[in-house]
Amino acid sequence: MQFTDVDIMSWIAMYLWPLFRIAALISVAPIFGAQNVPVRVRVGLSLVITVVVAPVLPPMPEIDPISSTGLVILIQQILIGLTMGFALRLVFSAFVLAGQMIGQTMGLGFASLVDPQNGVQVPVVSQFYLILTTLIFLSMNGHLILIDVLAESFRTLPVGEHGITRNGLWSIVIWGGHVFSGAVIVSLPAMTALLVVNVAFGVMTRAAPQLNVFSIGFPVMILLGVFIMMMTLPVLIPQLTQMMNDSFALILQHILSGK
Repeated sequence: MQFTDVDIMSWIAMYLWPLFRIAALISVAPIFGAQNVPVRVRVGLSLVITVVVAPVLPPMPEIDPISSTGLVILIQQILIGLTMGFALRLVFSAFVLAGQMIGQTMGLGFASLVDPQNGVQVPVVSQFYLILTTLIFLSMNGHLILIDVLAESFRTLPVGEHGITRNGLWSIVIWGGHVFSGAVIVSLPAMTALLVVNVAFGVMTRAAPQLNVFSIGFPVMILLGVFIMMMTLPVLIPQLTQMMNDSFALILQHILSGK
């Protein structure tokens, strides 16, 4: 049995191009791309997904991976994977931002923990929302939907010399504004209630200057903030579900199609 150079390059391209897109997505996607996930695990997961997905993908272009055109395609696949993962990561960042705003308002801004997603210090309220968002994402089979969207991306935007268009990149910028508005919607009930309490304590200070507001107001603000967070938890699931669906729709309909 003899194999030509063309046959060997076609077999390599069959797995090489999808591997770079999948690895780029895994490196920045929520949960998979967390800082506490070892690099070996991410690389191994990328290889496993590539081996499983590659046989059912459309035919890959017959281009030498070592050529200049092959290098351009490689960079495009990395950019596509990073963009898809970043679009989904923004959803998690929205709830981290909501937790930061609530924590600063209720007086827990100084209490920080390490964010396993980004490896930075965030308030404990943000950590609570991040853990809750991760659990909801897994309970919704979001990780499986992400892999399905990843496989569908090779049909929506096949491997070739054309990558993400300017409209697709601009849609990410617009999506960032929607994510910020989602964070405000999540944190608005708690921030409004805590603002009213702050105003009430301000009036009490003016009416009775001898009253030590710090010794009384600080515990009240924390307890009230925790109570409001508990009361608003049922609203969190529909908000997260809607943002996840919008994120997957953004990936398929705008980022990959360039519309």
